[in-house]
Amino acid sequence: MPVTPPPTPWTAVIPLRGGSKGLPGKNTRLLAGKPLYRHAVDIALAAGASRVIISTDITEVLTAGLPSGVTTLHRPTALCGDTVSMAPVLLHALQTEKVRGAVVLLQATSPLRVPADVQAALRSLASGEFDLVMSVTEADRSVLKWGQIEDGRFVPLSRPEHCFANRQSLPAVYKPNGAVYAMQAHWFVSNQGFVTQRMGSVVMPPERSHDIDNLSDFERCEALLNALPAGNPL
Repeated sequence: MPVTPPPTPWTAVIPLRGGSKGLPGKNTRLLAGKPLYRHAVDIALAAGASRVIISTDITEVLTAGLPSGVTTLHRPTALCGDTVSMAPVLLHALQTEKVRGAVVLLQATSPLRVPADVQAALRSLASGEFDLVMSVTEADRSVLKWGQIEDGRFVPLSRPEHCFANRQSLPAVYKPNGAVYAMQAHWFVSNQGFVTQRMGSVVMPPERSHDIDNLSDFERCEALLNALPAGNPL
């Protein structure tokens, strides 16, 4: 996939938390020959990031030798708990480092994205049509048959007729895959979070949309990376 120059200088933020119940130490665990988090760093640099900020509480990362343009930010303990959402973590990084302009959040647990995925999100953001652009992948469309129960009444998540349609006739549906989130720093700080009615999307294929939560996920991603021809992205 060709990678085009970014429309303007932009910053990548990579959040890394030391605690992980699904797979302890996963962010620094070697994946296809290098620590998991370095895959995110390398993709950010290959996609043209002018600055990469790693927000972390992991001593090994805070003291690691990193490429030019990559800096670490010590994340406060209060932002490292299991129940802490991503919004305050990103806010802390943007405000502490006084980030301006376009920002791309790259989670280390999505190691199969490629530079072109990041660039596609930045191009969409640059159109001015969206506050937030996120990567998505196609999901099982039968979810359109689902609903919620309210006082004993079945309330369809989508149109009532979808509950009785053949799955093949249902429209395609997509889910966020967690790989790429692009936004303007000033918008995110002002908005205090990700929620907006103006969300754009970049569709990524399933083979690049794996997210690592446990050992099985890790081994699956490693097998996919090891199977790639040398120098060839997915």
